[in-house]
Amino acid sequence: MSTAQIKTGVSEFDQLKLRIHQKLIGKLDLTRVGDMEGEVLRREIRVVIEHLCDGENNLLNRSERDRLVEEVLDETFGLGPLELLLKDPTISDILINGPKNVYCEKGGKMEKTNCEFRDNAHLLQIIDRIVSKVGRRVDETCPMVDARLEDGSRVNAIIPPLALDGAAMSIRRFGSNPLKLEDLLNYKAFTPEMVMLLEGAMKARLNIIISGGTGSGKTTLLNTLSSFISNKDRIVTIEDAAELQLQQDHVVRLETRPPNIEGKGAVSATDLVKNCLRMRPERIIIGECRGPEALDMLQAMNTGHEGSLTTTHANTPRDCIARLETLIMMSGFELPVKAMRTQIASAVDLVIQANRLQGGPRKVTHVTEICGMENDTIVMQDVFKFIQDGVDENGRAIGRFVCTGVRPKCMDRLEAAGIKLPSSIFRERVMMAD
Repeated sequence: MSTAQIKTGVSEFDQLKLRIHQKLIGKLDLTRVGDMEGEVLRREIRVVIEHLCDGENNLLNRSERDRLVEEVLDETFGLGPLELLLKDPTISDILINGPKNVYCEKGGKMEKTNCEFRDNAHLLQIIDRIVSKVGRRVDETCPMVDARLEDGSRVNAIIPPLALDGAAMSIRRFGSNPLKLEDLLNYKAFTPEMVMLLEGAMKARLNIIISGGTGSGKTTLLNTLSSFISNKDRIVTIEDAAELQLQQDHVVRLETRPPNIEGKGAVSATDLVKNCLRMRPERIIIGECRGPEALDMLQAMNTGHEGSLTTTHANTPRDCIARLETLIMMSGFELPVKAMRTQIASAVDLVIQANRLQGGPRKVTHVTEICGMENDTIVMQDVFKFIQDGVDENGRAIGRFVCTGVRPKCMDRLEAAGIKLPSSIFRERVMMAD
């Protein structure tokens, strides 16, 4: 079969699918549909689609017919062509550059998929379906939007006129079964010794910042660390697009709100941090510090909300401190550098650096303690770190986890909280190699 014939066949199939979908919409009794449960409704609609297929003269074999029925169901109840990708748990990111170019990251490698939308209008329809479920909107007056899927996956979309080649959308997968501690240990994201220190730090209510680049696993790590929080603690989470999946009972989830069509009604992370301080939280978790809320977060850490967590974008622990200084400046207060650094040094106990290395592996590359101030400089010391030695034959980074031999100053706080760690875990050595 020639390329031209294949293209024509695909086009005819899509036209048939569109025709049946339009007929289905015309036949649906919306008053009855609203009374049905999800699975019952899907079965009923499947029967209707089968009858509509019988009324068409196209010669489809059984597999083509089954595919047609499934795709019409996905168009009706789901996210159309994306449903097949979303059902694959091995896909971590879905990147859409216009209706005909859909890429995904699988096993740490980017590849182009066979998934396509009919046209830009079809893609816009799917984007609108996603954002409307979380009370957001996207149109020419508001062409950028952040949203989330039902499983917590983060979605960002930008449409024309800002996107020149058709609407663009990225989906950062965060599945209904997120990676757990055992999974990260199996993937060698960190070592058991590092976990022992981090678990003790969470139970002793140390303040922790997770630093890393885009896609380095900060949110996954944040979820993992939150599993060590006592079920009795009252936790307030603040996010731009809710994606944290805390397992505790006493959790209050807050989400920022963008401005309306008149440019009013926005609720920022700073507003939510200030409000949550009146809600008697024992721990505050900010999904990501990216603005002036950093100052309020640090003040909360310094005023009785120990054991709080947040993430920020930075490439090294030292860069993380510089990033926090920049975010504090965004609050509009002209604080002296020494005052800013004193605030950071007294509020933050540990910085955990997560990096996505060459070839896709994600590692905790530093567990760094903030020890205080010396003159105008924040004193930091690495307790554990990952050293990259090169790449293997597949282009994946390889290296080793090492313990620097430093006993953290925070061990006194851990012991005061009744947490005793064996001194041998801080002995200078190579702990694990790839």
